[in-house]
Amino acid sequence: MKLRPTREGYAEGLITAGEINEKVVVLDADVSRSIGSFRFGEKFPDRYFNIGISEQDMLGEAAGLALAGYMPFVSTYGVFAAGRAWDQIRTTICYMNLDVKIGGAHAGVSVGPDGATHQALEDIAIMRVLPRMKILTPADAPQTRAAVLAAMKAEGPVYIRFGRNPVPVIYTDSCKVESGKGDLLADGSDVTIVASGVMVGEALEALKLLSKKGIKSGLINMVSIKPLDEELLMNQAKRTGAVVVAEDHQQTGGLYGAVSEYLGKIGTVTLRSIGIPDSFGFSATPEEIQKHFGLTAENIAQVTQNLLSGK
Repeated sequence: MKLRPTREGYAEGLITAGEINEKVVVLDADVSRSIGSFRFGEKFPDRYFNIGISEQDMLGEAAGLALAGYMPFVSTYGVFAAGRAWDQIRTTICYMNLDVKIGGAHAGVSVGPDGATHQALEDIAIMRVLPRMKILTPADAPQTRAAVLAAMKAEGPVYIRFGRNPVPVIYTDSCKVESGKGDLLADGSDVTIVASGVMVGEALEALKLLSKKGIKSGLINMVSIKPLDEELLMNQAKRTGAVVVAEDHQQTGGLYGAVSEYLGKIGTVTLRSIGIPDSFGFSATPEEIQKHFGLTAENIAQVTQNLLSGK
């Protein structure tokens, strides 16, 4: 299977958005080479601004540009956007419902050797609690490009979460993303797996392992975590009565938090979570970290089997 970094899709999405809408501008916190946002600056030099390593200033300036009628896309590492600039995002951007789009790059465990300080494992929870904020977590490069275009169409602030290292290409270049809509990749009658980001590729491999055991598993790529696709989730959960959530994020407050909060309102559904168990990451390759925390196809399959067997 072909591998591509999701950041390539982000850069492609920015350029396409800039071609469609002349009011799109890009702000960068001196990490444009890592994220790929420099490519927008090469094509639209008058609409690209490197603010430097000053995330709080960058979000404040983005708010000012939005008030002036522009549509700023702010690009930095997810851990710095969600952490360092949270006050500016909350009070300046979300409170006024400004049209600021935030690219949270290098999220999850994808930064690997950079270690716990750079691994954004809490960013979904931090962003999800903010009124008016929308959250998109694309699974691969083409879907990341589509997520940028979806953010451009959505009203108000949007957080786009994507990683650094190459991941399997699942979607075609013509794929679409819509805020508030998930994607049913497989329809099963025994159990429903809900995954986001890098874990969608792992979940697809888990489906193959489960199929060999005679287990018919559905799979939802919940690319829109906020708003959550409640209708799709409800239909699949009611059909199977068993749901496994897989994410490269803290088990508290992220995709599992959103799914469990909603399913708790509709009746008895058995739930299991695969994610980071209330701990920080560490320096290693992304693959080693994923294996340590059970963020693998094999563990998804094992947890699913245990759930169905009553363990």
